[in-house]
Amino acid sequence: MFPLTCIDGYRIPTREEVYVLDIVPFTSGPATISSDQKLSLFNPLSLKSGPTVDLVTNHGNITCAKAFDAANSVVTTAGENGTLSLWDLRQDARQAQVARFTTDGNMPVLSVACSNSGYSIVAGTELQSRQASVIIWDVRSTSAPKLHYKEIHSDDITELGFHPSDHNILLSGSTDGLVNICDTRITDEDEVVIQTFNHDSAIHHAGFLNDTEVYAVSSDERLALYDMAEGCEKGAATTDFGDMRSVLGCQYIANISVKANGAGAVIGAGAHEQQAFELVHLTKGETWALDRDNSVGLPGAHSEEIVRSFCFYDEAQMVFSAGEDGFLKAWRAS
Repeated sequence: MFPLTCIDGYRIPTREEVYVLDIVPFTSGPATISSDQKLSLFNPLSLKSGPTVDLVTNHGNITCAKAFDAANSVVTTAGENGTLSLWDLRQDARQAQVARFTTDGNMPVLSVACSNSGYSIVAGTELQSRQASVIIWDVRSTSAPKLHYKEIHSDDITELGFHPSDHNILLSGSTDGLVNICDTRITDEDEVVIQTFNHDSAIHHAGFLNDTEVYAVSSDERLALYDMAEGCEKGAATTDFGDMRSVLGCQYIANISVKANGAGAVIGAGAHEQQAFELVHLTKGETWALDRDNSVGLPGAHSEEIVRSFCFYDEAQMVFSAGEDGFLKAWRAS
């Protein structure tokens, strides 16, 4: 393992316990959402100076965020009161919220996906009244949703993501154990799901690795890969790594970050009791494999608190991590 050094950090200044829930990587630097209901943007070269933008959201309790336009610092946030907000962080704080959406019946939002090229924002909701919804808005017309699917999943929708090259194809993951691939050009609920992968355990994270392959991590930390290409056995895992706690000697998987250049992905694996966090490359040769020999460690991590999120800026050779200790930290090779 190659250890990095913590070179900078910022802790949310409060007497109360505040978690940094997620990092949204922009070209300009990392943004965070935190349990004090804030959306913050940081200068990647000076975290300790504090946020350059610090906005209070109004979602009751913020649950998720995704970049809508990473190059121009435009982001979507959402939360438990059924609202979603689109923010342009280049604007003055009073004008930063540029659009707002609300789910039918104010169903709590647990996951979001954004497609700048498709002008789309998608919400995945909590199960309420025996219904969990995938709702799609066209940002050019904010009044009513463009699409509302009510029968894709039978439990909380915990993950959403667009296909890397086709903004009509949407991935959804749920507590019902399914990862579905949908063609959003189809309005008929009976026809919209074009592929289903049964992970057989509640989905924590899922996403596209490339044009045909998908990863899924369950809440019991099991990782498997699936392929929607023709010729692959429908719905079956092509690679099942099993319980990553025993595979990597960790306690949890924070997330998986897919490399933009198609060179695999990076798994963030934590062991808070050992104050450890490891970035393990998932690489593809003839088959997918874990490259433990070239893993990267964040010594001390976020002490004994869980690391919620991480991201990397390859050009700057920096890694950022955020945790339940209220810290955003920057790491680099010493």
